[in-house]
Order: sequence, then structure tokens, then C-alpha cells
Amino acid sequence: MNVDDVVAEKVEAARRKIANDKLRREELAEARKHGIARRHAQKLARLQQQTTTPPPRTTAAERADRSDPDTRAREER
Repeated sequence: MNVDDVVAEKVEAARRKIANDKLRREELAEARKHGIARRHAQKLARLQQQTTTPPPRTTAAERADRSDPDTRAREER
């Protein structure tokens, strides 16, 4: 084995590493793109649900049932 063979092996190993790194970056970019789109869709669905569902309404009697005795006494006056 001479110096040219050793250099050729190192060059080929470097080319394989560059190709593998490029493929890995492309795969990560694709996964990131799909992940961002999925999270955006989930956020829009959550916001849509929040805007279409009105908050529950409570009556004074229901609020009094959940409050402490001092609050109930004030409301009765």
C-alpha cells in the first residue's frame, strides 16, 4: 500500500461522510417542516375551539354556592 492509496481512501471516506451528512440534514429538514405544519394546525384547531365555545354562564345562586359564608351573607343583603 503506497501513499496514494492511503490518500485515496481518506478522500473517499470524506466524500461518504459529506454525502451522509447531507442526507441527514435533508431528512431533518423534512421532519422539521412536517412538525411545524402539524403544530400550526393543532394551534389553529385549539384557537378555533376556544373562540366557538362560549364560557359557561353561572347564576348568582351558583356563585353563592361556591363562595364562602361571608360572601353569601353580603349577597343576601
